[in-house]
Amino acid sequence: MSSPIPQISVRELKSRRDAAESFLLLDVREPWEAQTASIGGKLIPQGELPNRLSELDPAQEIIVHCRSGVRSQRAAEFLQQSGYSRVSNLAGGILAWSDEIDPSIPKY
Repeated sequence: MSSPIPQISVRELKSRRDAAESFLLLDVREPWEAQTASIGGKLIPQGELPNRLSELDPAQEIIVHCRSGVRSQRAAEFLQQSGYSRVSNLAGGILAWSDEIDPSIPKY
């Protein structure tokens, strides 16, 4: 039985980033989306995740993000089921980041 995925707000992500905390920001969007708008992070599209798990450290905290928070939620659930215990989802994704943190990030 998996537990609910913790949600992290864009404001919390920004403050943790500003504090140089250690975590992996995982972008599960498609490459064209990352070219359109990016807040950084390691790009592994959601569909490639099962075949690329070896690129992720199960001991590291992973914050998953996408455009709106839906795909990243699914990806976070998949990671949790795959044995990654320190996983959270960026609520609202890039759209929330653009709204609340950096309006220069394009919405698409």
